[in-house]
Amino acid sequence: MTKEADMRITGIELSVVKLPLERPQTTAIHRFDHVAALLVTVRTDIGLSGEGYAFCFDVERMQSIAALAQSLKSLYLGRDPHDVEALWAEAFRSLNFYGQAGIAVIAMTPFDVACWDLVGKAAGRPLYQLFGACRTSVPIYASGGLWLSATPEQLQEEARAFLAQGFKAMKLRIGSARWQDDVARVECVREVIGPEIALMVDANQGLTPQKAIRLGRALERFDLVWFEEPLPTWDDAGNAALANALDTAIASGETEFTRYGVRRMVEARAADIMMPDLQRMGGFTEMRKAASYLAARDVPVSPHIFTEHSMHIVASSKHGLYCESFPWFEPLFRQKVQLDEHGHAAMPKAPGVGFEFDWERLDALKVASPVLGG
Repeated sequence: MTKEADMRITGIELSVVKLPLERPQTTAIHRFDHVAALLVTVRTDIGLSGEGYAFCFDVERMQSIAALAQSLKSLYLGRDPHDVEALWAEAFRSLNFYGQAGIAVIAMTPFDVACWDLVGKAAGRPLYQLFGACRTSVPIYASGGLWLSATPEQLQEEARAFLAQGFKAMKLRIGSARWQDDVARVECVREVIGPEIALMVDANQGLTPQKAIRLGRALERFDLVWFEEPLPTWDDAGNAALANALDTAIASGETEFTRYGVRRMVEARAADIMMPDLQRMGGFTEMRKAASYLAARDVPVSPHIFTEHSMHIVASSKHGLYCESFPWFEPLFRQKVQLDEHGHAAMPKAPGVGFEFDWERLDALKVASPVLGG
């Protein structure tokens, strides 16, 4: 037995950082000019450390997530990070009174990801190999632009920039006051990228059933990969009716928590493609359960954001479609996701997650957090 087979968590550090955006971003339901991240570092008695993070749209609300995460530290201290299943179940059960969704689950995520990072580092293997690799690179689509606030000229400029960066797939936000304007937005992007580049649209749950079906039918001529979140995620009946009525695949599920929300949507046939979100799953432990369930039902999976971490899910799932590229979180890491000529990103060879926090940059982005004592 090697020393790596027996390690204990000896320390946990939490900090909040503010990540400014180049300009305010707008979707059908959000407007924001920065995002906040809770960074968690888990240290062990054998010198290895693991890292994980959670995010939300503003620093003030991040303090609530940080406070709940701070309360979970004692559950992990002194434990073996290999015990990810037991630790996840204990944390989930301990939060029962506070609701096993929302902030409660988000606060669990950085600890679970950090423990898995340690498991990979102790084994000397990247996580996707420990999960069971089925590919060594994953397709990536650009999602850090083509916002609802952009003019047609800006949309075309951004689409050209994505092509120049090597992307072979990209996503456009829709949800205009007039559905005809959304058709025009898709048309102007397709005009620039041509028929061979994959194009997705995302309404961010901002449409009514009537508007969604009219718009969906009008968009079918553009050969979209998917029509994402046309309706609120809780409207299973409406989403199922839309999925049945349109030729374009309906993608949804990013705002569902744990395997139970994923199961509910699948059983209702509310989406053709599921998009579980790593932090709303509570980390890799639960995310893998959701991915396995989706594979058993032959439902394609395309995780929501967290590119550097979600890559390991797509690379270990035969039903994995794409990873979503978001520039918001690139400043967190020393290593960068690099695209090849096919618009794919090679999986990291370093053990664990394979991406490490860039503290030389992040120290300057830390903000005071009363709940963390800073």
